[in-house]
Amino acid sequence: MKFIHNRQSLSLRKITVRICLSLIMAFLSMAIAIPDAVAIDYGKQTLMEHDFSHQDLTDASFDHSNLRGSDFSYANAQGVRFFGANLASANLEGANLRNADLESTRMTRVNLTNAILEGAYMTNVLLDGAVIEGADFSGALMRPITEEKLCEIATGTNPETGRDTKDTLFCP
Repeated sequence: MKFIHNRQSLSLRKITVRICLSLIMAFLSMAIAIPDAVAIDYGKQTLMEHDFSHQDLTDASFDHSNLRGSDFSYANAQGVRFFGANLASANLEGANLRNADLESTRMTRVNLTNAILEGAYMTNVLLDGAVIEGADFSGALMRPITEEKLCEIATGTNPETGRDTKDTLFCP
């Protein structure tokens, strides 16, 4: 009887050790598999016609970069810095640009169709020839003259926020 009891006890210990090792391995593999979120610095680079579409670029920096003709369509660019960048002819359709820093950015002929620019910092931005149909500028900070120019071409409703472009610019 004692032999059977010792044998069961040994089996129980083996099972317990295996379960503990399995749990430790599972936790270690999760720690290795989940990298820390790191904002990437693309500052002062030439990335013309680069494809950033559908990427998570949260808090990245593109300060003083040449991004002419680049594709940022449907990218998550929340909090991204584009200070002094060249975004001429870039595609930002459907991009999430909430709280982005677009100060002193060249955005001539840029496509902002259905982009969300809530709370974006847009002073001294050049937007000549921009397409802004369905763009949401709620709370975006820009010069009054820029706002007036955008009101002349503002059309559409943003499909995600449900806001009319003219309303987000406080157009008359």
